[in-house]
Amino acid sequence: MPGLAQIERQVQRHALTIAGGVQKTTRPLPDGLETLLMIAPDGPRFWAHFTQSPEYRDGQPDPMDRWSVRVIDALAHELGARAFYPFGARPPHPFFTWALASGQARSSPVQWLIHDRQGLWLSFRGALGFAVAIDLPAATPAPCDPCTRPCVSACPVGALTDQGYDIPACHAFLDTPAGADCMNNGCAVRRACPVSQAFGRDPEQSAFHMRHFHP
Repeated sequence: MPGLAQIERQVQRHALTIAGGVQKTTRPLPDGLETLLMIAPDGPRFWAHFTQSPEYRDGQPDPMDRWSVRVIDALAHELGARAFYPFGARPPHPFFTWALASGQARSSPVQWLIHDRQGLWLSFRGALGFAVAIDLPAATPAPCDPCTRPCVSACPVGALTDQGYDIPACHAFLDTPAGADCMNNGCAVRRACPVSQAFGRDPEQSAFHMRHFHP
């Protein structure tokens, strides 16, 4: 059975990275699994890799989800694992809960997940489940503890509140000329996070996600 470092090398061939892991001893997992590894895009190089794929170029719906299934299913076959996705399953797999259990992600002041390396840009493409225990790194310090939390006041229309995410207000703003900044460069709240800024993400990738969020 490959160790964590070898799995990471195979995952990175596709411009992906392991963004957290969970063991059955710390959180219930699907039957038959001892370890689950969560897979996310690996920074700016992901976009250049993905845009060369047939899924991106064929003009069909949901290119990134289709690419994710093809690539992560293949990784699961290579590694003797089971693939899970944050889309398509009913009921949905608990990616938010798994992420919190990993110790690499936390609930941010704006309630979205924040990752110790990826900040508010964190987005999971899938997960790999293994029937054996794999040694995982220790939990990391919460990135928000020493932060001035600019994310809290970054939304131009205050759509993120203690009561939750006001999606209609967000969508209405994106339909205005002022909303072009978020549509073209990504959500202002996600961009305000200092960890997000250090991680970096191609603005074209952010615009791609915004077009799917608000067609």
